[in-house]
Amino acid sequence: MRRDGRAGDFLLALLSRDWLGVPVAVLVAGVGGVLVAVGPGWAVALGALAMAVGVLLAAGAVRHLVLVAREARVNPPPGRLVDVGGHRMHVLGEGEAGGGPTVVWMPGGHAPGEDFRELHTMLSARARSVLVDRPGTGWSDVGPFPRTTAAEAEELPTALEAAGERAPFVFVGHSFGGLLVANVARRRPDLVAGLVLLDPTPLEVIAFAPPNRRLAAMRRGLLLAATRRLFGGRGGRTAHLCSAASAFDELTPSGLARVGWETVVYDGDLGDLPLVLVIPRDLIGGEAVLAGARDAAEAERISRFYLRGRVRYLAASTASRLVHTPEGTGHDFPHEAPEFVVGVVGDLVRELRVVSP
Repeated sequence: MRRDGRAGDFLLALLSRDWLGVPVAVLVAGVGGVLVAVGPGWAVALGALAMAVGVLLAAGAVRHLVLVAREARVNPPPGRLVDVGGHRMHVLGEGEAGGGPTVVWMPGGHAPGEDFRELHTMLSARARSVLVDRPGTGWSDVGPFPRTTAAEAEELPTALEAAGERAPFVFVGHSFGGLLVANVARRRPDLVAGLVLLDPTPLEVIAFAPPNRRLAAMRRGLLLAATRRLFGGRGGRTAHLCSAASAFDELTPSGLARVGWETVVYDGDLGDLPLVLVIPRDLIGGEAVLAGARDAAEAERISRFYLRGRVRYLAASTASRLVHTPEGTGHDFPHEAPEFVVGVVGDLVRELRVVSP
């Protein structure tokens, strides 16, 4: 989806409200009732059909609200809901800092913090570990639209401070989450002791890579899924789907052109901040990017482009280092090799604990 300014944001905000299905269903049924009451024969038939559709939509909309309410009752927030300027974000902190930095996890793909629960649980046995739900995900409120990396880079430290979590922080971000935490580090170096970037999204890849229809299809799919969910489809809030669709709008060449200065972390932006870049050695799990190559030469060029793009964050800090993931793992290595990831993060925490005054 290409967001069309305020109108697009308004529509996304509406679609993110789980109650929207009810008035839509009533409107459809009401239009049908008017046609039945005042229309000619053909209009009566059309009106009767609209009324029937409205009744079915209403039943689905009510079912959706029941499922959302049931899920909220069965799964109360395990952490704290804190205000970040008119909407609340969910923050779960566990474990003891022990004189070292607190680790903040940020999954990729605009996913909720719960996506990294396994990593969080493993690390909290040895350090302070925090999960945060981006607005519209997990237990967090929807938040204003558009959802942008720049806005969320302001919200994240605000939520941490409101929840009583104390700096310094080590931010750990995967994929799209890596882009977010790198932006936090650029904006608030006073809060950040170090970064661990798990195959973070390099925006040059979005701007200059071969056309990627999968991203556009993914955004359309999110909106279609949100619409189905409103009328009794699969359970869960529509907010997550709408928030992700909005956030992914900047992951296009045109979207990046609008937000590049506020969103790209350029060479040297992070000074001498300790930065660990963790990436796979090859394109395992990402073979789809080679599918559109016209020949072997272009496939080799595409592969080189993506592999070189993966290391660009090393130039953001003069204190960066590269770590490769275990053999056979791909972009989703935080779920494929959680012990390895926790080990990398734990090593940096220990290093920083030693050098801290």
